[in-house]
Amino acid sequence: MKNLVLLILGIILGAIAMYFYCCKDEPVEMLPKPPQGTITPAEARTLDEAYNLRHRLISDSIVTREGGDNRSSWYSLTDIEDFIEIAKDQASDSGYTMNGIRIYLGAYPQSKEGAGYTTMFLIPTGYLNTAEGSMLNFQYSNGDIPGTNGLNHGGDGEPPSANYPQ
Repeated sequence: MKNLVLLILGIILGAIAMYFYCCKDEPVEMLPKPPQGTITPAEARTLDEAYNLRHRLISDSIVTREGGDNRSSWYSLTDIEDFIEIAKDQASDSGYTMNGIRIYLGAYPQSKEGAGYTTMFLIPTGYLNTAEGSMLNFQYSNGDIPGTNGLNHGGDGEPPSANYPQ
């Protein structure tokens, strides 16, 4: 009888010890692998500085507004996430698989104030879906998906001609 009590007490103490040992650890959150093309702030600064001459040649001679022409465009995280979700749906409805986003440089039309600011807009890219039963699917493209909406009207730099970082 004494051995049975000790056995039960041992099982209870073992269960309590295992509970505190196994079940109280905080879950480890795994960070995603950085995407190919990720650059450091120093590399971003180098790219920004290398663009200065091109910006002066093209934009400063055309846009005479105070503050100069746009050097950047800002979009909220919510706008980007919503755009991606809607673009995936539009691509699927059009028979495409979205696989990326292309960023274009553009400019607003001439107005009373003069030449329009430079803008950046996003367009979904992808490839046309093929028959699901196909064993060989070599169709892969990063072409713009026809008929899908783009995203524009991001915020201007402060001031518009501000370099990296802002």
